Amino acid sequence: MELIKQGAEAKIYLAGFAEFFGADLLPGEKVIVKHRIPKRYRIREIDERLRKERTVREARVLHRAKAFGVNCPHVYEVDLRDMKIAMEFIEGDRLKELLESVPVEERLRLCREVGRQVGKLHDAGIVHGDLTTSNMILREGKVYLIDFGLADFDPTLEARGVDLHLLKRAMESTHYTWFEEGFEAVLEGYAEVRGEKAREEIEKKLEEIESRGRYRERSWVG
Repeated sequence: MELIKQGAEAKIYLAGFAEFFGADLLPGEKVIVKHRIPKRYRIREIDERLRKERTVREARVLHRAKAFGVNCPHVYEVDLRDMKIAMEFIEGDRLKELLESVPVEERLRLCREVGRQVGKLHDAGIVHGDLTTSNMILREGKVYLIDFGLADFDPTLEARGVDLHLLKRAMESTHYTWFEEGFEAVLEGYAEVRGEKAREEIEKKLEEIESRGRYRERSWVG
């Protein structure tokens, strides 16, 4: 297996389906293997419990998201002995770069599709926890959400608002020349899935979250 990414919690490997499973049931298919690595600074029993809980939660989140029509990786196998998840490799163009290179009409179309995917995710009672265009892939015309390591089951308006606030901040940072139009398109797609009432509620929550941030900034300066 090829190590392609290492984070604080896990190592991410890329492997061939046949190489990993020993049977080429899906010829040419590749798999991502996410291994939650032990933390030596934690008591072993606590470390094992935390890694197991997070591995199980991520697998369940992906399964439920898929059931609600979210474009996300299939889970092939969960190994609770070594705390590994084998999942589908989503090969395509990362939206972070793609959105900067396409015409404005296509850019806004993709942003609306991002909103639809987030809307389906929130309909499932799930928040992603790390919504950025770095964690979105365009494959065969479809936008896929990836990297659900921080995702959780949380149906509250506050959690959904924080999820979209993170996306807005990420877009403002990465796509600052057009992020206002882009995020408006995200909300349009979100409303197509969840309705105008849900959009109004989430926009009010976004204003509230942003006002709390401004208050903290003023308090810090003062």
